[in-house]
Amino acid sequence: MTNVFELAGKMSLFGLRAAIDSFRRPFEGGQIVGQLGEIGANTLPLVIASGFALGAVMTLHTHSMLVMFGASAISPAVQALAFFLEIGPLVTGLLVAGRAGSGIGAVLADMRATEQIDGMESLSLDSFKFLVVPRIIACTLALPLLTLFLDFSGLAGGFLSEYATSRVSLPLYIYRAFSNFQWANFWPPTLKTCVFGFTIGTISSFFGYTTNEGAQGVGKAATNSVVVSSLIIILLDVLLIKVIFFLFPESAL
Repeated sequence: MTNVFELAGKMSLFGLRAAIDSFRRPFEGGQIVGQLGEIGANTLPLVIASGFALGAVMTLHTHSMLVMFGASAISPAVQALAFFLEIGPLVTGLLVAGRAGSGIGAVLADMRATEQIDGMESLSLDSFKFLVVPRIIACTLALPLLTLFLDFSGLAGGFLSEYATSRVSLPLYIYRAFSNFQWANFWPPTLKTCVFGFTIGTISSFFGYTTNEGAQGVGKAATNSVVVSSLIIILLDVLLIKVIFFLFPESAL
């Protein structure tokens, strides 16, 4: 238990340092853009495919049940609320933790093992500012965008599944999905993924940047990045959804 609290304290200080350094010059714009491409663009196909599949499967499972209660017309609204409130943010966070988080941990651990980080520091370069901060910023910025892609691809999958069973038109499906939708259903759950992104970037960078086990530490850093990030995201999701419902009660409708 002592080791857990010690590790949590070290990661917290690591994240605090990254947050402070992100506002300190020089701003590594090129690195941030490059990491946005690596984290965001390379994860986008996985996010879209997952969202589409989840939307289609969810509609198949819920449509028959709603028909039993004579409420098939609310299926698009159920789909939209489920994705924007909970499924989209959580699933996107877990996908990025698995796809990008492991990559961040492995790359930084490999750079540490091959003494590239030590070489940068010997040239008086701030390796933390150059390597860690851009990755954390990129994760923080990419998560909300990826969440939107997953949300709308989930609705696309839901529409095709709904169309196959009831031949509903696209304009009618969109109307039913968003007729009772409010901004409070949209932006608080989406923006909470910034917290997920910061968490993934911080934890993954921490395990990669601080490893001292040589080549053996590369695989360990990648594994720890995924496992710890995923667990923390699930815990944060429980806490943040309670905070969102408290601050924005209408978002729970």
